[in-house]
Amino acid sequence: MMYISTRGYDKKFTSAEAIKQGIAPDGGLFVPEEIPQLSRSEIMAMTEMTYPEISATVLAKYLTDFTYDELLDYTTQAYSEEKFGEKPAPLVQLNKYNPREYILELWHGPTAAFKDMALQLLPHLMTASARKTGENRKICILTATSGDTGKAALEGFKDLPGTEVIVFYPSEGVSEAQKRQMITTEGNNVHVVAVNGCFDDAQSGVKAIFGDPEVAKILDEQGCVLSSANSINWGRLVPQIAYYVASYVELLKYEDFNFGEKMNVVVPTGNFGNILAAWFAKKMGIPVRKLICASNKNKVLSDFFRSGTYDR
Repeated sequence: MMYISTRGYDKKFTSAEAIKQGIAPDGGLFVPEEIPQLSRSEIMAMTEMTYPEISATVLAKYLTDFTYDELLDYTTQAYSEEKFGEKPAPLVQLNKYNPREYILELWHGPTAAFKDMALQLLPHLMTASARKTGENRKICILTATSGDTGKAALEGFKDLPGTEVIVFYPSEGVSEAQKRQMITTEGNNVHVVAVNGCFDDAQSGVKAIFGDPEVAKILDEQGCVLSSANSINWGRLVPQIAYYVASYVELLKYEDFNFGEKMNVVVPTGNFGNILAAWFAKKMGIPVRKLICASNKNKVLSDFFRSGTYDR
């Protein structure tokens, strides 16, 4: 499985290269050249698997320069009972009077944010990718956050050898609790920076740094290379595909739910990363009828789908 840029860059990359770099040389996002498929038998077999096994099975479809055993080792460590409890992503009936409504609980990780599902695994994928690509420089993780990603990234990468983590957050765009979560994170390699503006300004700034050859040159001279922990990094997105696959597998364990029945997926959505993972699960063969983008007053995406105009 090779990876290409959404902006048409002519070179192809391995999954390890895509994860290590975070963003393509032309500023595009790395995406798989093709979407792998899950057969009915593969999906049914998952009903006998643990969550780490399901996650490793899905990841193995995309990260073909990793072995299944490698990935299972990483998912077992990432989704340990110590970090996530007995079930990392339980599917819970939402209303006892309506057996067809469920909520996928993604808050059982160390920071109580769904971002833990990816950011507890990404450090394992990142260090392995550096090793597979012969990278000897220190990896500097740049991340923009509106709150949850920042703390989850800091918690995932803190004290990880060979890495530095810098989180940028809008000074007036996060809650006081989120701010305190970030600035009180312990670790020898973590840094938190407030910026003037909104989250999109922080994200645009991070992307500009990635695209600046002068910055890359200076960092290289210092023995560093940039990568990202935002959902622009494929290593951040692919673990999220797994929990949508796992949610369908959980439904199959109910007597009144048969393979082939379709589920609707409703996702609270800010910048589309989470619901995009559900789209990939659908394209892999998970029976999904609708993907519903739910927004609050941060409704740039819902406005875009309604009007066809993207206005930050």
